[in-house]
Amino acid sequence: MNRNLSPIHVVGGGLAGSEAAWQIAQAGVPVVLHEMRPRRMTEAHKSEGLAELVCSNSFRSDDSDLNAVGLIHDEMRRLGSLIMHAADRHQVPAGSALAVDRDAFSGDVTARLEAHPLIMIDRNEVAGLPPEEWDSVILATGPLTSPALAEAIRSLTGEDSLAFFDAIAPIVHRESINMDVAWFQSRYDKAGPGGTGADYINCPLDKAQYEAFVAALIAGEKAEFRAWEKDTPYFDGCLPIEVMAERGVETLRHGPMKPVGLTNPHDPTVKPYAVVQLRQDNKLGTLYNMVGFQTKLKYGPQSTIFRMIPGLEQAEFARLGGIHRNTYLNSPRHLDSVLRLKAQPRLRFAGQITGCEGYVESAAIGLLAGLLASSERLGRALAVPPPETALGALLNHITGGHIETIDTGPKSYQPMNINFGLFPQFEAAPRDENGKRLRGKDKAVAKKRMITSRAKAALAAWMADHALAPSLSEAAA
Repeated sequence: MNRNLSPIHVVGGGLAGSEAAWQIAQAGVPVVLHEMRPRRMTEAHKSEGLAELVCSNSFRSDDSDLNAVGLIHDEMRRLGSLIMHAADRHQVPAGSALAVDRDAFSGDVTARLEAHPLIMIDRNEVAGLPPEEWDSVILATGPLTSPALAEAIRSLTGEDSLAFFDAIAPIVHRESINMDVAWFQSRYDKAGPGGTGADYINCPLDKAQYEAFVAALIAGEKAEFRAWEKDTPYFDGCLPIEVMAERGVETLRHGPMKPVGLTNPHDPTVKPYAVVQLRQDNKLGTLYNMVGFQTKLKYGPQSTIFRMIPGLEQAEFARLGGIHRNTYLNSPRHLDSVLRLKAQPRLRFAGQITGCEGYVESAAIGLLAGLLASSERLGRALAVPPPETALGALLNHITGGHIETIDTGPKSYQPMNINFGLFPQFEAAPRDENGKRLRGKDKAVAKKRMITSRAKAALAAWMADHALAPSLSEAAA
């Protein structure tokens, strides 16, 4: 620890900024974390807590052997991630996913950052570009960057940022759900971290109920966009429920309302035509969010239409769904391989503003930005993680893993969750113990295991090469 070092400034106290600040301080470098809330709130945040979860409370799959999201969980834990440590401490049952009590999670992250001797938290807005004397800055302002700072970034990049809309799902009070109609079950009774295999509340619909519900979604009054927002595309991984419904009457039955892997104990002889699932949102189990039901319906129609769902006829909503505009950089064009802005290298970017999508991905890029910035401040060489790792694959997508055009650079860059398509692929097809080529599902499973096994070995080697070996208990105690 060297208190004589100039501090690194982190702008934004969301998941990425909180993780970046933690990694910097853990490396022994002073850090100032700037968070404008509560002095200036955003359209989506409700509290002044750091790392507030504004959409779902799910960190998605925790399976590090067969899922790319679970793999990045594992890599972050190995690197002493504060965000993963808090998520593990405050998980709630969610089948095979890792979901958290959002208030307890944010409170834990906030308390740890406030207590760290090398972290100073400044509750003021950074309006415009950071002062020139800040020689190392991480901008982790997320998808809701304040207008003044967003305009300053545009002035540096010479083009408008790309944008998409991200929607929020409603949260229902558990006691208002009719359990004479609904039931607890995870798909195929699969138990996940902290779960039992009966972690979701399921509300069944027959064909007539489903078709009436879809028609109501399509007809429901939607939030209107301002003129300059109307051509902004949605991110396909977070489409509003009514936008999915508009793509065809059967779309929802093959998406968030699919009835597979579920049996209604109230009437086991009849297979539901469609099912709405609700996932626990807090540790007390008093709040449940509607899985996949992010929406841009106005509040009045939301209450009416969602109460058409069997089991939710008397639903009381702790929070209705909403929508906000997300902005992100054309990162492959404007950022170098270590997340620095080419036009002004003292500025490094992290989180959703870089074009990664999802809680875990945002925190992961914050983790990398913190490691890179602190290493730079300490005069230590730190290579980026190899592309065979989840962290390296995601970073590669952001900084250079996109199709180039000769004149304009990456033209169709879009937000992306971590997925196996971002990893280097194997040339040889997987085979069984007898050398026979695997096919179908067996091939897919074997390929995923090959990718995750290689990733874990690659991360271990990278950490050893750079003496990065903080255990979870050491790094987040």
